[in-house]
Amino acid sequence: MKKIYEAGHEIGSHSNTHPHVNNLSYEKNQKEIADSVEKIKKITGEEIKLYRAPYGEYNNTVIEAVEKAGYYCIQWNQDTLDYEGLTGKEMWKRIEKKLQSGDIILSHNGTAHTADSIEMLIKNIKEKGYEIVKVSDIIYTENYIINSNGTQQSK
Repeated sequence: MKKIYEAGHEIGSHSNTHPHVNNLSYEKNQKEIADSVEKIKKITGEEIKLYRAPYGEYNNTVIEAVEKAGYYCIQWNQDTLDYEGLTGKEMWKRIEKKLQSGDIILSHNGTAHTADSIEMLIKNIKEKGYEIVKVSDIIYTENYIINSNGTQQSK
C-alpha cells in the first residue's frame, strides 16, 4: 500500500475484514470503516475520502454508516471479471465497447492476469481518448443521491 500511495495513486477503504456488510449492523459497519481507515492512515500518514464495500454490497445502513463517518461511498460500473481468471485480452474485450467517460473499472490484486495486463488495459483506454483520473476527481461530493445500482447521481 505504501508503494502504491507513494506512486501517486489514491487509496480508499474497502473495509477491515472484507465481510458481507449488508449483514452487519450500523455500528459494525462503522467499526469496519474506522479500523481500516486507521490502518491506512498509519501506513500513508494521510486521511482518505473513499469507501467501497466488499462484494459491491450496499444498503441504506451501509451508506449511512459511510456518510456519517465522513466518507464517500463509491461503486464500480465496469467489471473486468479478472477474479475469474480472464486474460488481459478477455478483460479488454469485456469492457471495450461499454467504456464511457466517468466509468469506474473493477479489478483486483492477486488475480492470475491483472498485474500483467494492467499496462495494456490502461494503454487501450487512453488510445480510445479517455484520461485515467483519481476516483475523487469524478465523484459528486455534494447534492447527490446513490441510486439502486450504487451509482451517484446529481440531485
